[in-house]
Amino acid sequence: MKTVTGRFLRYVSFDTQSDETSETCPSTAKQRNLGAALVEEMREMGISDARMDENGYVYGTVPGDPGLPTIGLIAHMDTSPDASGADIKAKIVEYHGGDVCLNEEKEIFLREEDYPSLKNHCGKHLIVTDGTTLLGADDKAGVAEIMTAAERLLKNGGKHATLKIGFTPDEEIGRGADRFDVKGFGADYAYTADGGPVGEIEYENFNAASAKVVVHGLNIHPGSAKDKMVNSQLIAMEFQSLLPVQQRPEFTEGYEGFFHLNGVKGCVERTELRYIIRDHDREKFEEKKAVMTAAADFLNRKYGQGRVELAIRDSYFNMKQCIAPCMYVVDRAKEAMAAVGMNPVEVPIRGGTDGARLSYMGLPCPNLCTGGENYHGRFEFIPVEDMELCADMLVKILTNF
Repeated sequence: MKTVTGRFLRYVSFDTQSDETSETCPSTAKQRNLGAALVEEMREMGISDARMDENGYVYGTVPGDPGLPTIGLIAHMDTSPDASGADIKAKIVEYHGGDVCLNEEKEIFLREEDYPSLKNHCGKHLIVTDGTTLLGADDKAGVAEIMTAAERLLKNGGKHATLKIGFTPDEEIGRGADRFDVKGFGADYAYTADGGPVGEIEYENFNAASAKVVVHGLNIHPGSAKDKMVNSQLIAMEFQSLLPVQQRPEFTEGYEGFFHLNGVKGCVERTELRYIIRDHDREKFEEKKAVMTAAADFLNRKYGQGRVELAIRDSYFNMKQCIAPCMYVVDRAKEAMAAVGMNPVEVPIRGGTDGARLSYMGLPCPNLCTGGENYHGRFEFIPVEDMELCADMLVKILTNF
């Protein structure tokens, strides 16, 4: 039987970054490479209906006992565009406290001072990178844990629920649930394995939207620019200045929302700003979108109509209102966590998962821990022992009747 660690190290060797500028599904063809490998592995395990559809979604079934529910486990295959996901050099280090040297040549360290949660992992084996790429535990840890749980069900037998497996593309750019076949999936309820530290269970998440601002300028030689040049970069900077400073990610926590400028590209003639908008409270979320609209309207009145184009696209909404009527789904996960020695902790997601969208599509889908930390960056890590514990938890969800 393959180990969860062995699977994870194999999966992170696939570069699966998604691309928000692409209009295809999946947004990058390379995501299909991992999808195809997962289908092959599932078939080798004995999952006869394993398949990847035309949109890059992977599905499979482990049949269970009649009379028990059909439970879905879902993870995403893509990694964040925020840091390189190519040529990942993962290694396992035994951690005994202090700083971890990721790259001696470049003097890159995972420092305890910067990441105090490291102290919680003394005595464990941490999977880290060489400090030049992300690791991809978000969410290949979830993929590895689900695959390991499925194999254990198949090998060990015994009484268990029917397991429906789903692996999605493009979650990191907010499109993971866009073409998910909820009806064909056939689960009564599901869980995304896409969370962080051990014990966390999440069924509250941000309402989320993306925003694209395009500013049109007029270029001319600076020597003869008076009363003629319109510098789109300066207008873009003015747009940013109209947004509340204290509602940036670096100034918020807990249930507080934010505007996050996560991309700028420009010259005198044209500048493009890309944002994400987040808030747990739906009313405050709508207010944030209205603030951006008002800023664009103000600048168009100031500089001429059509100078600033704003496009806002909703990504997902807070799943809490969908989960509240069926809290037994949360209770089942908490019981499984306790059974394997975890201390269940309910936390609000300062982000989102496919589960948020899927819950609104009729599939209740809280989010479960996978054990990783520092996602989307070069200092991402995950303890081997915590991945194994998360795989145990998934098996308990399916067998603890």
